[in-house]
Amino acid sequence: MGYTVKEVAEMTHVTVKALHYYHKIGLLYPGEVTDAGYRLYGKKELERLQQILFYRELDFPLQQIKDLLESGQDRLSVLSDQRRLLLARKRRLEDLIHTLEETIRSTEEGEPMDTQSMFRGFDSEEEWKEALHEQSEYLKEKYNYDLEAGPIQPEELNEQAKEAVRFMNGMAEFLRSGVKFDDAKVMKHLRTHLDFLNRHGHSINEAEFAAQARFFVQDDFHRGMLEAEQTGLSYYLCMAAEAQASAAP
Repeated sequence: MGYTVKEVAEMTHVTVKALHYYHKIGLLYPGEVTDAGYRLYGKKELERLQQILFYRELDFPLQQIKDLLESGQDRLSVLSDQRRLLLARKRRLEDLIHTLEETIRSTEEGEPMDTQSMFRGFDSEEEWKEALHEQSEYLKEKYNYDLEAGPIQPEELNEQAKEAVRFMNGMAEFLRSGVKFDDAKVMKHLRTHLDFLNRHGHSINEAEFAAQARFFVQDDFHRGMLEAEQTGLSYYLCMAAEAQASAAP
């Protein structure tokens, strides 16, 4: 006995449109297609759909899910890997929820929160790998660049994350306040950020930082990250970085 697309959609809360798309890209074929054109799904297909949904909960892109499921790994091994990844995410989310609750409490009470507590939730190599996973996969697929090729050093990444938040929050506030992109305050803010990057082994000059800012504008993924924080931020950052590069000796 097989289940129709509509029945599977009702059972799994996956839309009919999504099931049709999974079929189209070869991610999930129905077990049978009747003479009347009805797609029917059996136990094997439902098991594969369950694995797909576990990976989707982990934010894996569809092409990567397809590659993983076609790697020859047996179902129990796949499920064990998914359990490990979900538990790692659960621990990270618990830490982040705790951090959020502490931030709400300190804000309500008007008490400053120390920076160590502000960034609890990114304390281990595994958590950082999980946090960087989506960006890493995107860069590998589009630019053949492996963000995770080198060793992950959580303490260093924590410091960089704090600085990135400080820097981007400052740029977003300048933009919201109507401060011109080449204002002296913005240039000083950029210089402080560049000094930090160079102290932490990035070895980047004004022209290279401007090129990076242009990349953020041109690339959909990175532009979206900045625009989600503040509309126009990617373009504002790019103009400011280019102004700084033009003024550099």
